[in-house]
Amino acid sequence: MLDADLKEQLKSVFANLENQIDLVYEQSKNANQNELVEMLTGVAETNPKISAKYDPASAAHDGPPRFTVHKNGKSTGVFFTGIPGGHEFTSLILAILNADGKGKLPDAMILQRIKSLRGPVRIRTFMSLDCENCPVVVQALNLMAIVHDDFHHETIDGAYAQEEIASLGVQGVPSVVVDGKMIHSGRANFAELLKTLEETFGVDSSVAKLSGADANLGDYDVVVIGGGPAGASAAIYSARKGLKTAMIAERFGGQVQDTKGIENLISVVYTEGPQLAAQLNQHVLSYPVKMLEHRRVSRIDKDENIIHLESGEFLKAHSTIITTGAKWRELNIPGEKEYLGRGVAFCPHCDGPFYKGKKIAVIGGGNSGVEAAIDLAGIVSEVVLFEYNDSLKADAVLVDKLKSLPNAKIITSAKTTQVIGNGTQVTALEYLDRNTNTVEKETLEGVFVQIGLLPNSQFAKDVVETNKFGEIVVDSKGRTSAKNIYAAGDVTTTPFKQIVIAMGEGAKAALTAFEDRMYAGS
Repeated sequence: MLDADLKEQLKSVFANLENQIDLVYEQSKNANQNELVEMLTGVAETNPKISAKYDPASAAHDGPPRFTVHKNGKSTGVFFTGIPGGHEFTSLILAILNADGKGKLPDAMILQRIKSLRGPVRIRTFMSLDCENCPVVVQALNLMAIVHDDFHHETIDGAYAQEEIASLGVQGVPSVVVDGKMIHSGRANFAELLKTLEETFGVDSSVAKLSGADANLGDYDVVVIGGGPAGASAAIYSARKGLKTAMIAERFGGQVQDTKGIENLISVVYTEGPQLAAQLNQHVLSYPVKMLEHRRVSRIDKDENIIHLESGEFLKAHSTIITTGAKWRELNIPGEKEYLGRGVAFCPHCDGPFYKGKKIAVIGGGNSGVEAAIDLAGIVSEVVLFEYNDSLKADAVLVDKLKSLPNAKIITSAKTTQVIGNGTQVTALEYLDRNTNTVEKETLEGVFVQIGLLPNSQFAKDVVETNKFGEIVVDSKGRTSAKNIYAAGDVTTTPFKQIVIAMGEGAKAALTAFEDRMYAGS
């Protein structure tokens, strides 16, 4: 199942394994059991420290193929139900590395937060092998299971659990379930997931905490908040000026991680988001930049130049550069949050297959909305595009393509007011016809929200000036209304939210911070 080239790559990846890693599979009678055994055996053949073997304690069953990852004869708490191919093959490889203490691991403070989760922690994640957001969630929860002594995480290929998915009302992936209740659905980074688990399971105060002194992360010349293209550029330019630099990020790469094809980054004909994010990370780490990942800023004390993190940590900065980007904008109407993952979705590529043959809506008439409607039209029975304005804002070529599709309908001058469901799944969308001022209802089974981006500026709104959209107001050099606080990228008023522009703006803000520092004589 694994070709020779892939095996050679894995030999290199696993070259430094120190512990015995066993891939222990159950004795399933499922028709795909041999495929799983062949995959695990192929992985085991790449290093003598890895073995693939069946669990002699498990009775033969008719259920789906299933296995767990053991370290030195003991379960790590990582379970897979199904065959982790496609995007999830990387999750298997990382689980092996993480079990051995290898790979990109969180720092001491984040590890302590994981260990402090009140056990037992039992989590199941439903995913699709075609989902590009699923591995991020799966890998984060697998790592937490490996770190925590009483944490089991089971990754389940939804193709093997259709009845259970229907009973749970799951209509989007990844969906994280605890005791039959969905606690999360859709994309999420490590920091968001950890916070959700702390809220769900609580924190064990008896677990030893790091000392108070460890909460003080130190003093820096420049602290960059945000890990996307603008943040990477700002950190690199600051470090190159010889300034002591730190970078705070929930997830390095930011929204770029969720971008598939990139064809307009000048000098790069084509790349994909995760690849670009990895290259940015490698570039930043080639300089002496202190990387603080999986963290979120709670507030900035501009009088004392102290940045406070939600983890309880803090650090002092002479200059702060905010590059926190933006996130998908929500409708903020009744029913939206209640039916997230059960009919309300944001990623047409990941969740589109759940709506095959169904009638769905796309909210938003910009490029992203019209592109989503075109893509979904090839899967669903009918797609209805709703736009608040009296005409679509997307490029003419996209609008013409959508209008040419026989199963696509466009409704303009429509203000969506409520997502309606039956308690299990979405059944309709209510909207106000702005031309007639009447409330209408469209019967359907899914709603994809594509209404643009919302700046991640909440933590700074009381510190710097923002406009009515929440964007941080900056001048031509990236300065904000607060002294020694700068901003760059999609979080700012700079027009055109593009990767190449964010990179340039990040560099500009860093150079301005350096320039201001020199003129101030400090």
